[in-house]
Amino acid sequence: MTYLSSTQAVPEVLPVPRHVAVIMDGNGRWATRRFMPRVAGHAKGVEAVRAIVEACVERGIEYLTLFAFSSENWRRPAEEVSLLMRLFVMALEREVAKMHANGIRLRVVGDLSRFDDKLRRLIASAERRTAHNTRLTVTVCANYGGRWDIMQAIGKMVAQHPGVTDFSEEQLAPHLAMAYAPEPDLFIRTGGEERISNFLLWQLAYTEFYFTETYWPDFNAEELDKAIDSYHQRERRFGRTSAQVIEQKKAS
Repeated sequence: MTYLSSTQAVPEVLPVPRHVAVIMDGNGRWATRRFMPRVAGHAKGVEAVRAIVEACVERGIEYLTLFAFSSENWRRPAEEVSLLMRLFVMALEREVAKMHANGIRLRVVGDLSRFDDKLRRLIASAERRTAHNTRLTVTVCANYGGRWDIMQAIGKMVAQHPGVTDFSEEQLAPHLAMAYAPEPDLFIRTGGEERISNFLLWQLAYTEFYFTETYWPDFNAEELDKAIDSYHQRERRFGRTSAQVIEQKKAS
C-alpha cells in the first residue's frame, strides 16, 4: 500500500493516532539516579517497550516506531555500545515469539551493515516470521538517522532513473526506509529533551510533538494516554485555516 505525503494531500485525522513514533530517552539517567550502571536502565527500558507495545494494541494504534539506536550513538563509550548490542540480541531472542503469537509484525530499519552477522540473521529471521501479522507493526530504528534515510532514498531513486535530474516527492517516497507506513501522527520523546535528534526528518513534517520529563523506563500505559490526550487537544490543519477545518468537520 502507498501512503500519501502530508505535504501532498490532507491525511484523515482519526480519534486514535494511527502511527506513534517514540524516542526512548532517559534510560541511562534513570539508572544513574538510582546508583545503578547505565546498562541497568537500558535493560529496564526493554521492559517498558513490552508494556507500550501491549498498550498500543489495546488502544488500536496500528504502527509504533521506536528509535532504539541512532547512527550517532556509536559515539558512546565502547562498553555501553557493546552492551546495547547484546541487549538487542537478547530482546530478539526472547520477544519475537510472543510478538508473533499476538499478531504483531516487527520491522527493523537503518543501516544494518555495521551490525555483526548474528544480529543481522536474528533481524532477518524475526522479520520473516512476523511478515504477515497485521495487528500492530512495530518498527525498531537501529543505526538509523533521518539524513541517512533521505540520502539512501535519493541514491536508489537516481539509480532507478538514470539521466533524470528533476524529481518529485512521489518518486522519492517509495525508497524511504519506512515507505510501508503512514507518516507518524504523534511523536513522543521521553527524558525531558525537546529535539528530534535526526529521527524521521522527512516523515515528521506534520506530526504532533509531545515531550515529557518521564524517563523511558517509567513510561507506561498511563503516560501513553497522557500523550494521546495531548494529541486530542491539537487542531491538525496541514496548512489550512481553522475555519476550513471546522467546515470540513461539519461536512463530514
